[in-house]
Amino acid sequence: MTEQTIAAPIDDQQERQTGFSRYQSLLIALLAFTQFTIILDFVIMSPLGAILMPSLNITAGQFGVAVSAYAFSAGISGILAAGFADRFDRKRLLLFFYVGFTLGTLLCAVAPNYHVLLLGRVMTGLFGGVIGSVVLAIVTDLFPLNQRGRVMGFVQTAFAASQVLGIPAGLFLANHWSWHVCFAAIVAISIAAIAIIAFAMQPVDAHLRLKQDSNPFHHLIATVGQPRYTLAFAVTTLLATGGYMLMPFGSAYTVHNLGIDIVHLPTIYLVSGLFSIVMGPLIGRASDAFGKYPTFVFGSVVSVIMVLIYVHLGQVSLTTAIVVNVLMFVGIFSRMIPSQTLMSAIPDASQRGSFSAVSASLQQLSGGLGSMVAAAIIAESPDGSLIHFDRLGYIVVASAIVSVVAMYFVQKAVARRSGRRVV
Repeated sequence: MTEQTIAAPIDDQQERQTGFSRYQSLLIALLAFTQFTIILDFVIMSPLGAILMPSLNITAGQFGVAVSAYAFSAGISGILAAGFADRFDRKRLLLFFYVGFTLGTLLCAVAPNYHVLLLGRVMTGLFGGVIGSVVLAIVTDLFPLNQRGRVMGFVQTAFAASQVLGIPAGLFLANHWSWHVCFAAIVAISIAAIAIIAFAMQPVDAHLRLKQDSNPFHHLIATVGQPRYTLAFAVTTLLATGGYMLMPFGSAYTVHNLGIDIVHLPTIYLVSGLFSIVMGPLIGRASDAFGKYPTFVFGSVVSVIMVLIYVHLGQVSLTTAIVVNVLMFVGIFSRMIPSQTLMSAIPDASQRGSFSAVSASLQQLSGGLGSMVAAAIIAESPDGSLIHFDRLGYIVVASAIVSVVAMYFVQKAVARRSGRRVV
């Protein structure tokens, strides 16, 4: 049976759908909840930076290594998993990596020192870094392109939910008890997510009926060596390199450079997250209605303007800090959702898992490199403020401008492949 005989009837039927079935809605919520725990485990490191560094007596450089350790280990695991990503039921893959991620987070929760914490970050990266690619492959398998923007809009609200629910709660736990409790809480909700996946999610195995390479290594090489995937991989690398530079040091910059008291950090993340929860689905709808690339360009313009403002701020009021963060998140979501939606339309059905795994690997490796470069560029003054933070902003802006040009050719490639205008 060929790929076309399986995919074509399904796609024709799905293209006529405008809404989601009850199970599709449940699945979207489940995938979003799964992403919530994974993203929270990563982003919680940034706001905890102002607490972790003095608690473990580590420098900004060591903290940057702890952040990038997750990214580098996730990048390695993505490459290792790519050859097998299309050979198993995606539900089983999701469960396998999710359990490993939960065990890694548990190690972080009980870490008595920096070295054990670093080991825990490596383990969570090895397993958690692959989960995003599995989720993307599931979305691509089960939803047509004309619905995918809305799906990604809802799934990416997991990032916003981590801001609204996770980060303020994590900072509250860290301020009143210990940073260890933050990771313990993630373990608890991850166990709940594992149970939901096991009992509520149906198998996702239609791709197993397609013709594939019997050798996992050959399958990986076939994916990496596919010429029309090269540009997509390059754009993924570019987006991640710039995107990971500012995030790890956001809390330290807000406290020491912007003059915001650490007790107000949860308020900033709470308000930014609330706006993002509202904006995520709206941006997803906009990308389906007005086009993925125009939405991406809009997000890039907003991001460039707000990053330049952000890195040049001095001592500001809490209100100003909140407004700037909110607008930056609008830009981030307006780039993230349409870019991921466009990327999902590039691979063949038989290579979606491996393509997503390689993309996730490149994203994590380049993100880790970005974090390490950022740690090498910035320095701490005696009062704790960060020096040369504006240089990071210039790099992020340059990468955003180049990505707009590169993404133009990606959407042209998708349009040629589908034989119609991409919306």
